[in-house]
Amino acid sequence: MSTDSKNLSNPVSKEDNDDIDLMALLFAILRGWKTVLFFALIGLLIGVLYGRYVNPTFKSDALIQIEENSQGISALGTSASELIAPQSSKAQTESELIRSRMILEPVVDKLNLRIRLTDPSIGYIDRIKSDRVATQVNTPDGVSLQTEDGDAQISQFNVSQAYLNQTFTLTKSETGFVLSNGFDDFKGQLNKPHLFKGVDGQIQITVTDLPDNSHPINLAKQSLQITTDSINSKLSVVERGQQTGIVELSMTGSNQQQVSLILKEIILSYVGQNQTRGSEETTRTIKFMETQIPDLKKKLEDSEAVFNKFRENNGTIDVSKEAELLLSENSQIDTQINELKLKKADLTTYYTEEHPLVIQINEQLDVLNRRKQNIDDTIEGLPEIQREFLQLSEDTAINREIYLTLLKNYEQLKVVRAGQIGYARIIDLPINTFNAIAPNKPQIWVLATLLSTMIGVLLVLLKNMLRNVVKDPERIEAKTGVPVVATIPRSPLLTRLRKDKKTPSRLLAYTDSNSLSYEAIKSLRTSLMFGMTTPEQAGQRAKVILITGESPGVGKSFISANLTEVFAQLDKKVLIMDADMRLGELHKIFGMTQDNGLADYLLQDKLSQNMTDFAQNNAQVPEAITTQKISNLASFIHPTNIDNIDFMPRGEYPRNPASLLSDSRLNNLMTELSSHYDYIIIDSPPILAASDAMILAQYANKVLMVTRYDNSIEGQLVYAVNQMNKANIEVDGIILNDVQQGIMSKYSYHYSYAYGNNQ
Repeated sequence: MSTDSKNLSNPVSKEDNDDIDLMALLFAILRGWKTVLFFALIGLLIGVLYGRYVNPTFKSDALIQIEENSQGISALGTSASELIAPQSSKAQTESELIRSRMILEPVVDKLNLRIRLTDPSIGYIDRIKSDRVATQVNTPDGVSLQTEDGDAQISQFNVSQAYLNQTFTLTKSETGFVLSNGFDDFKGQLNKPHLFKGVDGQIQITVTDLPDNSHPINLAKQSLQITTDSINSKLSVVERGQQTGIVELSMTGSNQQQVSLILKEIILSYVGQNQTRGSEETTRTIKFMETQIPDLKKKLEDSEAVFNKFRENNGTIDVSKEAELLLSENSQIDTQINELKLKKADLTTYYTEEHPLVIQINEQLDVLNRRKQNIDDTIEGLPEIQREFLQLSEDTAINREIYLTLLKNYEQLKVVRAGQIGYARIIDLPINTFNAIAPNKPQIWVLATLLSTMIGVLLVLLKNMLRNVVKDPERIEAKTGVPVVATIPRSPLLTRLRKDKKTPSRLLAYTDSNSLSYEAIKSLRTSLMFGMTTPEQAGQRAKVILITGESPGVGKSFISANLTEVFAQLDKKVLIMDADMRLGELHKIFGMTQDNGLADYLLQDKLSQNMTDFAQNNAQVPEAITTQKISNLASFIHPTNIDNIDFMPRGEYPRNPASLLSDSRLNNLMTELSSHYDYIIIDSPPILAASDAMILAQYANKVLMVTRYDNSIEGQLVYAVNQMNKANIEVDGIILNDVQQGIMSKYSYHYSYAYGNNQ
């Protein structure tokens, strides 16, 4: 190994530039364009398939107005409206009410929404092929589902609690149908109601029609909670604007007519409930009055009968002015007391005795009763007949007044109830637009492609981070402390030829002599010529160049063969030795066989030495045998079809190549070869794969390590150099092979120009 080679950089630099190089990231992405494009195409394919797999989604919407107060009672006058408390509702509260089970349950029952029909014969591929799959249609008459073999129609299906959310299978038979749940089979006839008794309860079903050809239909009865939750997941109820009282309802689904029908029924259910709730107070008051009117009428009739009988028996009595005034006042007080009692009775239907309004009425009654007691005490002083007359006439007047007042209010409330409409008004009912709102196929395609492209970019960047590959010559020099003596660009023509496995490997001189790769090999030759001194040993003229790599597949054999060819152009005698006795393939490049090579020479030389040692210890062996050679060196060196180039192949694979190279036989071989050649180029095994290169480096004037651009791992290259340094072997230079040029290669030091005939 040469001792005068100069390192162009210091040993492994401690400074590691960890700054993010945006251009390096961009070039890394561009170099991985195949991966990015692959993921983009996969994403586009997934987006297209998803767009066909998902059923179109349709939307229906409607508007209702929530009024703050009902105007039905107040329009009839203050007398009737005072009996009913004012009603008010906010749109936000009503929006939540619309989504409640109180509103949705009547719709679910009316449209049979708890019955679910599915076609199990439709698979994922079928959904993609058809682009749209038929869904069930719910009507008040039942549920139907269209299939390729006919329609399935179920008009009634009720099950016990244990059978809820369980899937049954319906198939058409010769006599009707068969209902199965995996345990029990129930047989029935079409268009007839049936009541089956199963292990877990009863099943009530009426099947109207089924598909032919024993086409199965899956049937299930959902629980009310699951059904209402499913409706709410597709139902949107929001107030349009702020404090407008306008509520917008919208619903989505895969069937436009079905969605519009369900939304319409929800609105009608809400309005019906709203109207019923709005007239609930009026209805309660009317019912209370209906129970009081007969009693008051009976009481009036009794008081009139007693009064008339008294007058018949005693004649007409002229009541004094004072008595008349007392009677009049007493009558007014009784009227007020009765009105207060009526109001109290009405209030106690809603409130307790502790309510402030009830307490206030009780206080007023106490005041009136005390005044009435004072009047009664005064009247007691009148003559007996007058007093009795006044009492009977008072009772009759009071009963008549109460009865007439109650009867009047009763008739008014009946009119109010007839005209009461609630405080929810329908503005727009849902209509069928048949315009699908989803899936937005172009948007899905774009998003899927972008997402997959991002995944591809992330994978490329992650791969680039995890595999810190060899790219930058300056970084290599800083990491290893070894100069990069050559960068060999990729030969596009040779790369295309290598794709055909039947095409043998060829030298650049015969395939791409005008390429930058070939010029780079010549530049390397020039650098080595001026960088190597003349051997100092007597009788030795050869300059030995050892070419190795950190790992297999870096192209060391390619560099060795082509470097040998360009040295031969100088009219120098060159020997190329395939020292990779395990996997060497130099013989393929020169179109020769691997027989009779380095391994064979070392093995026969070892056998000859063993025979000599044996002869010295055994006098019976003839002396001729001890000096006889099995063959000479010339039989292991083969001329090639290229002038000035001889080739020593790897030979037969030995059991322990490193042991053969460690013996003095290799030293004798190199000494003998050095006297016959100007240059000896040794292609050795990779450093990390075997220790052969460390042994062969002892005989080399130059040790060159080949690494592959954008393929070799930077850490492996540094480790290989360190291993050589630990063995006191200096690596004189690194050859960066297979450098890819173009805008995607940040570190390209070659111009697209070459000397020679370009015709």
